[in-house]
Amino acid sequence: MNAIARLSRFVGKTFALWASIFALTAYLAPAAFQWVLPHIPWLLGVIMFGMGLTLPPADFNIISRRPKAVIIGVAAQFVIMPLTAYVLAVLFRLPPEIAVGVILVGSCPGGTASNVITYLARGNVALSVAVTSVSTLLAPVLTPAVFYLLANQWLDISASAMFWSIVKMVLLPILLGVAAHTLFRKQTKTAENILPLVSVTAIVLIIGAVVGASKGRIAESGLMIFGVVVLHNLIGCLLGFLSARLFKLPYDAQKTLAIEVGMQNSGLGAALAAAYFTPLAAVPGAIFSVWHNISGSLLASYWSGKAEKEKTETTA
Repeated sequence: MNAIARLSRFVGKTFALWASIFALTAYLAPAAFQWVLPHIPWLLGVIMFGMGLTLPPADFNIISRRPKAVIIGVAAQFVIMPLTAYVLAVLFRLPPEIAVGVILVGSCPGGTASNVITYLARGNVALSVAVTSVSTLLAPVLTPAVFYLLANQWLDISASAMFWSIVKMVLLPILLGVAAHTLFRKQTKTAENILPLVSVTAIVLIIGAVVGASKGRIAESGLMIFGVVVLHNLIGCLLGFLSARLFKLPYDAQKTLAIEVGMQNSGLGAALAAAYFTPLAAVPGAIFSVWHNISGSLLASYWSGKAEKEKTETTA
């Protein structure tokens, strides 16, 4: 069991590497992942169930202690990223399928990887967990509403159908995970050791499926999609940081909101895009899954190095 736990931690820390490998493999051998496409909603449900297992009620105590920071973080999440996506889609005159994919990623809640990156960046981990959790619980309502408002000009969108999909793929699995954690605490504590392995496996399979199914269009538009995804992520991080500074939050909260806003639950975006539109619409989500872990790791390295330097200068 210890060997599996060590493997799980290693895979979790090197997620960006595995995501890149699976994306490249799917591009070179697209047929290898065709079997995954019908199972994407179930894979996402597994990821969300795992998130629920790691959410004891105590994690939400920060909401009562620092409500201002949580509210700003959640508001920034559902304002900055969707509007940035919309502006990029219009500015670059993206094809409809790619435009809705970018906006769908922007309309999703924060991703759980942000909690790890926040820890590495010496940010406020409790705030990160709270913002991720609250934005995820609000996602069944806010994601389809914001997405419909900004993307309906490109393709026909059913906000009500998307609402029920998010309830089934996100909210229900999370609530089941929380219930399992509460009722079977000892067993779930053991299971937590393998959750990174399970989550990474599910996400890289989703990435492989959408990349493989869209190989032809990626060959035509892949560079443009990558550029838009990079801009989307970096602008989100910058505006998340500035929004926290604008409201005079502490520096650790500024770092946290930069990471929270910039890092999305892109697996949800890819799953919804594949379910309601085309595999090509899911490609921005797949690329975002790879890129935001790379940029987040670089940001965490910079901030942790800066913290170490300040600590050394203080004690010298």
